Amino acid sequence: MTLAYWCVLMAALLPYLFTGLAKFGPKDPADQPAPKYDNHAPRAHLAQLTGRRLRAHWAQLNSFEAFPFFAAAVIIAHQMQADQSIVDTLAAAFILFRVAYGLAYVSDKPSQRSLMWLGGILCCVGLFVASA
Repeated sequence: MTLAYWCVLMAALLPYLFTGLAKFGPKDPADQPAPKYDNHAPRAHLAQLTGRRLRAHWAQLNSFEAFPFFAAAVIIAHQMQADQSIVDTLAAAFILFRVAYGLAYVSDKPSQRSLMWLGGILCCVGLFVASA
Protein backbone atom coordinates (compact mmCIF):
# COMPACT_ATOMS: atom_id res chain seq x y z
CA MET A 1 0.00 0.00 0.00
CA THR A 2 1.35 3.43 -0.89
CA LEU A 3 2.00 6.29 1.51
CA ALA A 4 -0.83 8.20 -0.18
CA TYR A 5 -3.30 5.44 0.66
CA TRP A 6 -2.11 5.46 4.27
CA CYS A 7 -2.74 9.20 4.23
CA VAL A 8 -6.32 8.53 3.14
CA LEU A 9 -6.71 6.38 6.24
CA MET A 10 -5.19 9.14 8.39
CA ALA A 11 -7.52 11.72 6.85
CA ALA A 12 -10.49 9.47 7.55
CA LEU A 13 -9.48 9.17 11.22
CA LEU A 14 -8.42 12.78 11.75
CA PRO A 15 -11.92 14.12 12.52
CA TYR A 16 -12.07 11.82 15.54
CA LEU A 17 -9.04 13.54 17.07
CA PHE A 18 -11.01 16.78 17.03
CA THR A 19 -14.11 14.96 18.29
CA GLY A 20 -12.12 13.91 21.33
CA LEU A 21 -10.91 17.46 21.90
CA ALA A 22 -14.46 18.77 21.59
CA LYS A 23 -15.91 16.28 24.04
CA PHE A 24 -13.09 15.79 26.52
CA GLY A 25 -10.37 18.36 25.80
CA PRO A 26 -9.33 21.26 28.01
CA LYS A 27 -11.60 24.27 28.20
CA ASP A 28 -10.74 27.92 27.72
CA PRO A 29 -10.90 29.84 31.00
CA ALA A 30 -13.62 32.00 29.42
CA ASP A 31 -15.76 29.02 28.33
CA GLN A 32 -19.32 28.91 29.51
CA PRO A 33 -19.96 25.90 31.71
CA ALA A 34 -21.30 23.04 29.62
CA PRO A 35 -23.23 20.18 31.13
CA LYS A 36 -21.38 16.93 31.68
CA TYR A 37 -21.03 14.92 28.49
CA ASP A 38 -24.14 12.83 27.89
CA ASN A 39 -23.65 9.91 25.52
CA HIS A 40 -27.45 9.60 25.19
CA ALA A 41 -27.55 13.00 23.44
CA PRO A 42 -24.08 13.80 22.09
CA ARG A 43 -25.28 16.34 19.52
CA ALA A 44 -27.20 18.29 22.12
CA HIS A 45 -24.05 18.39 24.25
CA LEU A 46 -21.93 19.62 21.33
CA ALA A 47 -24.47 22.34 20.54
CA GLN A 48 -23.92 23.79 24.03
CA LEU A 49 -20.13 24.04 23.82
CA THR A 50 -18.24 27.33 23.66
CA GLY A 51 -14.67 28.45 23.10
CA ARG A 52 -11.93 25.90 22.41
CA ARG A 53 -14.22 22.90 22.56
CA LEU A 54 -16.69 24.43 20.11
CA ARG A 55 -13.86 25.27 17.73
CA ALA A 56 -12.64 21.65 18.00
CA HIS A 57 -16.14 20.53 17.02
CA TRP A 58 -16.07 22.85 14.03
CA ALA A 59 -12.62 21.50 13.05
CA GLN A 60 -14.11 18.00 13.22
CA LEU A 61 -16.97 18.97 10.89
CA ASN A 62 -14.62 20.61 8.41
CA SER A 63 -12.34 17.57 8.47
CA PHE A 64 -15.27 15.38 7.47
CA GLU A 65 -16.11 17.85 4.69
CA ALA A 66 -12.55 17.89 3.32
CA PHE A 67 -12.17 14.12 3.27
CA PRO A 68 -14.12 13.21 0.07
CA PHE A 69 -12.20 15.64 -2.13
CA PHE A 70 -8.87 14.33 -0.82
CA ALA A 71 -9.81 10.64 -1.05
CA ALA A 72 -11.09 11.08 -4.61
CA ALA A 73 -7.94 12.98 -5.59
CA VAL A 74 -5.67 10.21 -4.27
CA ILE A 75 -7.69 7.42 -5.88
CA ILE A 76 -7.83 9.22 -9.22
CA ALA A 77 -4.09 9.95 -9.08
CA HIS A 78 -3.44 6.24 -8.54
CA GLN A 79 -5.80 5.18 -11.31
CA MET A 80 -4.20 7.62 -13.73
CA GLN A 81 -0.75 6.34 -12.69
CA ALA A 82 0.56 9.74 -11.67
CA ASP A 83 4.15 9.87 -10.48
CA GLN A 84 4.01 8.08 -7.12
CA SER A 85 6.55 10.31 -5.40
CA ILE A 86 4.47 13.39 -6.27
CA VAL A 87 1.26 11.67 -5.13
CA ASP A 88 2.85 10.59 -1.84
CA THR A 89 4.33 14.04 -1.23
CA LEU A 90 1.05 15.84 -1.88
CA ALA A 91 -0.90 13.37 0.24
CA ALA A 92 1.51 13.73 3.17
CA ALA A 93 1.44 17.52 2.80
CA PHE A 94 -2.37 17.41 2.89
CA ILE A 95 -2.26 15.57 6.22
CA LEU A 96 0.22 18.08 7.65
CA PHE A 97 -1.91 20.99 6.46
CA ARG A 98 -5.06 19.45 7.93
CA VAL A 99 -3.44 18.79 11.32
CA ALA A 100 -2.11 22.37 11.36
CA TYR A 101 -5.56 23.59 10.26
CA GLY A 102 -7.22 21.86 13.19
CA LEU A 103 -4.66 23.11 15.69
CA ALA A 104 -5.03 26.66 14.38
CA TYR A 105 -8.82 26.34 14.59
CA VAL A 106 -8.75 25.07 18.18
CA SER A 107 -6.19 27.75 19.11
CA ASP A 108 -8.41 30.48 17.59
CA LYS A 109 -5.94 31.64 14.95
CA PRO A 110 -8.26 32.36 12.01
CA SER A 111 -5.69 33.72 9.53
CA GLN A 112 -3.36 30.76 10.02
CA ARG A 113 -6.35 28.41 9.85
CA SER A 114 -7.37 29.85 6.48
CA LEU A 115 -3.85 29.48 5.10
CA MET A 116 -3.69 25.85 6.24
CA TRP A 117 -7.11 25.20 4.69
CA LEU A 118 -5.88 26.69 1.41
CA GLY A 119 -2.74 24.55 1.54
CA GLY A 120 -4.86 21.41 1.90
CA ILE A 121 -7.10 22.37 -1.01
CA LEU A 122 -4.07 23.12 -3.19
CA CYS A 123 -2.68 19.66 -2.39
CA CYS A 124 -5.93 18.11 -3.67
CA VAL A 125 -5.82 20.24 -6.80
CA GLY A 126 -2.18 19.25 -7.24
CA LEU A 127 -3.17 15.58 -7.14
CA PHE A 128 -5.58 16.18 -10.01
CA VAL A 129 -2.96 18.15 -11.95
CA ALA A 130 -0.43 15.35 -11.41
CA SER A 131 -3.00 12.97 -12.89
CA ALA A 132 -3.42 14.97 -16.09
